[in-house]
Amino acid sequence: MKKKISVGITSILFASILSACAANTEEAEQEKNTEMNAGSEEKMENDHAEMDHANMDHSSSGEVPEGLKEAENPAYKVGSQAILETDHMEGMKGAKATIVGAYNTTAYVVTYTPTTGGDKVEGHKWVIHEEIKNAGEEPLEASSEVILEADHMEGMNGATAVIEAAEETTVYMVDYTPASGGEEVKNHKWVTESELSPE
Repeated sequence: MKKKISVGITSILFASILSACAANTEEAEQEKNTEMNAGSEEKMENDHAEMDHANMDHSSSGEVPEGLKEAENPAYKVGSQAILETDHMEGMKGAKATIVGAYNTTAYVVTYTPTTGGDKVEGHKWVIHEEIKNAGEEPLEASSEVILEADHMEGMNGATAVIEAAEETTVYMVDYTPASGGEEVKNHKWVTESELSPE
């Protein structure tokens, strides 16, 4: 009888130990998973923080600001093709572009802080005269503080910006497929005449 009780108690103790081990293992797994998920979230946040504006999709609806005048005799006609010689975005330089629109205006290089927060965007090319709030008729001078009405990028519309440089030129809206591969960018705003070369 004592032997049976002893075996019974041993069995219960053994089962309890196994159960405790299993619970500890499960708890350790959960902690590990939580740490891994936290690490993934942190990595995603870091990746987002390090995201370069150049990697963003610069496709647009193709709408142009009110008052923007079409160029009468542009160097690159609408429907023609040219090679992009600029690197506003990854894969842009060397890509073949189709001219979608050509307009005479003043193009500005601007520095601004996005309305959505985040780091200051320095030397953004290009915002045109017609995309600046209450710009008036005359071209604006370098160091002028302005409000942007462009929406090329998230957080741009409504942002306060400083004009770094200005250039009276023909600006082009273009479609192109990045030289590095990827989806076609439609109605990219803007490239200037000096950023294009004949096909």
